[in-house]
Parts: sequence; C-alpha cells; structure tokens
Amino acid sequence: MRAKSVYAPNRLGTRIWKSRFIYLLILPTIVYFAIFTYAPFYGITIAFKDFKIIAGIMDSPWVGFKHFEAMFTSDKFPELLKNTVIISLYRLLFGFPVPILFALLLNEVRSFWFKRSIQTITYFPHFLSWVVFAGVIYNFIGPSGIINLVLTNMGLEKFNFTTNPDVFRTIIVITAILKEFGWGAIIYLAALAGIDSQQYEAAKIDGAGDLRQIWHVTLPGIRPIIALLFCLQLAGILDAGFDQIFMFLNPALYDVGDIIDTYVYRLGILQAQFELATAVGLFKGIIGMILIITANTIIRRMGEKSLW
Repeated sequence: MRAKSVYAPNRLGTRIWKSRFIYLLILPTIVYFAIFTYAPFYGITIAFKDFKIIAGIMDSPWVGFKHFEAMFTSDKFPELLKNTVIISLYRLLFGFPVPILFALLLNEVRSFWFKRSIQTITYFPHFLSWVVFAGVIYNFIGPSGIINLVLTNMGLEKFNFTTNPDVFRTIIVITAILKEFGWGAIIYLAALAGIDSQQYEAAKIDGAGDLRQIWHVTLPGIRPIIALLFCLQLAGILDAGFDQIFMFLNPALYDVGDIIDTYVYRLGILQAQFELATAVGLFKGIIGMILIITANTIIRRMGEKSLW
C-alpha cells in the first residue's frame, strides 16, 4: 500500500504555509487597509455620542440618534442633499458618456504616433491635483482671466464666472470632464483591445460599415465594462467631488454649490461639531452602500458582469 502523506493538502494551515511567500507579499497591503480603513470605523460611534475631546470617544456619553434627528430636521439638510444629487447626476449624465465616445474615436485612429500623442495630452490633467487644475481654470474664467480680458478688448462687459450661481454647476461639470475623460478612457481602450478581430471581419463580410461595426460589435464588446463602471459611479451619487467643489465654492454660491462633503468639512473642522459631521457622513455612506448593492443586483439580473 502507498504510504499516507504526513501533509494534508486540504488543510488551510498547510495551504497557507505552501503559499507563505505570496501571503508575505500582500501582508503590507492588509496591514495598510486594517490601520487606515477598518480601524477608523470605530470613530463612527461619535455620531451616537456627545463627544468630549478630553474624555475621548470611549468615555463620551451616548445620546442615541440625537444628532441624526438634528440633521434631518435642519433647514440646511434638504438644500445640501438637493445640491449633491443634482451635481452628481449632471456629472453622471454628461460626463459618463464622454470617455466612451473618446475611446471609440481614438480606437478608429490608425496613426500610432498621433494616437499616443492625443492619449498623453488627455491623460495629463488627471495627474494634476484640483488645487493646480483649478488655478489653471481660474486663469481662464477669473475676473482678470483670459476670457474677460478678451471681452474687455472687444469692448464688452466682463462676465463674473466665479460668483455667478447660474453657471457654477456648468463649470463643475465641464472641468470634471476635462480633467478625467482621458484617464477614464483607458479602461474602455483596454476593453476594445480585447474584442476579437474576427468579429469585425465577419461584420465587413456582411456589408456592415464603420458605424454598423461600432453599434453591433464594438459597443456590445465593451457593454460589461460600461455596466460595471456605471454601477460604481451610481453608488457614488452622494459623492459630488469634495476637492473640486471646495476649490470653486465661495459663500456667494452656497445656494447651488454647497454639498454634503463641504458642509461636513465646515461642521467638523471649522466649527468642531464632530458629532453632527460624523452623523452626516455616516448617512452618506449608508446611502452609497444601498445604491451600490441595488445597482449591482440590477446589473446581475440583466445578465452583465457584476461586482460580486
């Protein structure tokens, strides 16, 4: 009879020991997320306490849902929620299709050097912080910016872009698109590269032109990626982009531009109302979780690839 191995290959400890070097490689990542992502979850309890800095989180008294009641009964909260949702929907409606269209157009370019040059130019703004990128935008739309300088030289009146509530959301959407559409197209270009070329050859044999090939071959080929990214963006509907809004926002624009994140910043950092700020942030996180689960379920039932 064959001697029984002293190792049990189906035991978890044995499998971990065999792959110990792989686990060692991912250990820093696990430690990073444990410290900076999961450990701070304890701070969520501030939303249910009357937080005293000297006493600390643990010794601060519990107050239940007091801060949530204050949040929902506040006159400011409906306006914050409305601004956040409107700006996010605008960015989703007008910004989401742009990387797809750009990737489709770039995929049709046959000149290698021209294609790479365009990619480099459009990727570059993504690597700039919103502090730098907003400074560039202000050089164009500021009171002494290029646009107003041109208007003045033409004998026209200056247009106040930076404090005009009517154009604030438009500026937010356009600048968000300009900064991220090139970077967002990377995933779609990778998906386009994975489409079997024989499908295009079969479509040509059937008499399909370029537009027909895009509609019947290209778009169905990248549909799973589109659905997946749409799911992720829908989950962040209450995340209207703090960095961007913060750089362009001023008191004159609070009625149309003040979102949940900027309000939490003012409450928590400037006014030291940590409990209410945490409650508002927790509400935002719960809504985001519900949205991503709902969107993932819908996409899975449609037969597309889902997050889980």
